Amino acid sequence: MAAALERTRTAVPTGGMRVGLQQCTYSWEGGVPAIAGSLGDIARNAEAAGFASFWLMDHFFQIPSQGVPERDPMLEVYTALGFVAARTSRMRLGALVAGAVYRYPSVLIKSATTLDVLSGGRAYFGVGAAWFEREAQGLGIPFPPRPERFRLLEDTVRLARHSWSGETAPFLGRTLTASQPIQNPAPLTRPHPPILIAGRGPKRTLGLVARYADAWNIIALPKEGPRFLGALRERCSQIGRDPGEIETTVLDADDWRREENAAYQWSPEWELARLRTWRDIGFDHVIVNMPDAHDPAKLRLFGEIITALG
Repeated sequence: MAAALERTRTAVPTGGMRVGLQQCTYSWEGGVPAIAGSLGDIARNAEAAGFASFWLMDHFFQIPSQGVPERDPMLEVYTALGFVAARTSRMRLGALVAGAVYRYPSVLIKSATTLDVLSGGRAYFGVGAAWFEREAQGLGIPFPPRPERFRLLEDTVRLARHSWSGETAPFLGRTLTASQPIQNPAPLTRPHPPILIAGRGPKRTLGLVARYADAWNIIALPKEGPRFLGALRERCSQIGRDPGEIETTVLDADDWRREENAAYQWSPEWELARLRTWRDIGFDHVIVNMPDAHDPAKLRLFGEIITALG
């Protein structure tokens, strides 16, 4: 298989598309005592394989789409990302994505700032309006109606930009007021960690992406990609922003692949063709998740795919 991939390399144009890895589950051989070692090994092996970024979900229960019981292990995202930061040196790190309702906005921004400082300037600030109401109810976390969650999301990204600019004047939003929004230390990434907003909604979400985001993430199938990119361009045009300023990222999730094709079977050739498709559509960054990322051989093979992609 490696030889087959090698033969394709000269035909692949050099491009700038990046490939990231999302780790969703924490159920490995050895149980809970093995989580730390397994997660650290996955992160180190992913970095060695050439992944440009590493992402963890911001959930407290396992989510239905992962095909595992909701009571299976789940880590708090920023604690886990700090752990990963200490075991890597190159990959960018982020939550895909933090729910704006789970933490006070200034605390969430402080968490992302801390990650950026301790990782040497490698953090994304991934944030969204949240959707998993049953999880929030199960843990006693307030989960307001969707319009209020989107107002809070907007205030969160506005406050992040305000705080990271060094501005300490009071911040007045629609859902919160901060009288002295100090973030010290400031993030190492300049002008600030990329603000990544996730979601597919053409009105609320893309409106926020066009106004405030440095990056955007959707879960999608390739056949949907051109339509979503076109919608982003349209929203940017409405406010006079260059869409090229926004990094476009897509989560090519395993469960969505199976939804597209019930007979889907992973192979290196299939993955290489899939990544090329996303690149040709025009996405800047593809994030994959794979249930067997704990297998070092699988990550080494994926490194060959990333090299073949060019």
